[in-house]
Amino acid sequence: MRDWDDAYANSAHIPGSDKMPALWAERAVAYRAGLKEFRPDIAYGAGERQKLDLILPDGDSKGLVVFVHGGYWMRFDKSTWTDLAEGARHHGWTVALPSYTLAPAARISDITAEITAAIAKAASLVSGPIRLAGHSAGGHLVTRMLCGDSRLESAVYNRITGTLSISGLHDLRPLLKTGMNETLRMTMEEATLESAALHLPRGRSPVTAWVGGSERPEFIRQSDLMANIWTGFDVPTHLVVEPGLNHFTVIDGLKDPSSQITARLIGLDG
Repeated sequence: MRDWDDAYANSAHIPGSDKMPALWAERAVAYRAGLKEFRPDIAYGAGERQKLDLILPDGDSKGLVVFVHGGYWMRFDKSTWTDLAEGARHHGWTVALPSYTLAPAARISDITAEITAAIAKAASLVSGPIRLAGHSAGGHLVTRMLCGDSRLESAVYNRITGTLSISGLHDLRPLLKTGMNETLRMTMEEATLESAALHLPRGRSPVTAWVGGSERPEFIRQSDLMANIWTGFDVPTHLVVEPGLNHFTVIDGLKDPSSQITARLIGLDG
């Protein structure tokens, strides 16, 4: 029988991963210190963690990028990832990074509703096209915005010109077999409802599933699943497997204005 805990155990297969969270936080602090335009802790709801940060470009804004962090819906917040905004910010985009209530204080369906509210708030502050991106659990959350049951108002949804799910989770049912579900508390009903790959798409907004070639096979499978299934509903979908990158290094390119992942995020690669 397959070991589903091991299938999703990224840290156990990446040497030195125990030191990475502190390094990420240090990099984010240093990056924020050098920003000219940074607007922290904008409330999008009444909850303690229902806040987002805005990172503004040097000149006029071309549009809005929303990046949703991962951590299996149980860890981290927006402050760890500020430097990932640089690629898009350099090219003139305003970047929003929301925090959200973590499990077990919130169910995954509650978190989906929070990200809906966060995107709506950011969209009210920044005009122009919207590009969504999320890593791991964040990839799940941004693809949920595109499902037929999405609660985004049409005026916001219609501005979304592309979504980038990085190492995203799109079928949550296997997680029912993992120890982490003791914290997530998902039922089969919720896992099915919260799986973007099991929904009809709301429209034809393009989706890219981007994953590292050295990730756990389950993340490559999840990305391939998302890229394939909505193709049958005429959604422009793409799968990109970036060689040599693991679950943590796959997001590093977002800091680089010249990287391929940044180009895909903001639509420079067509």
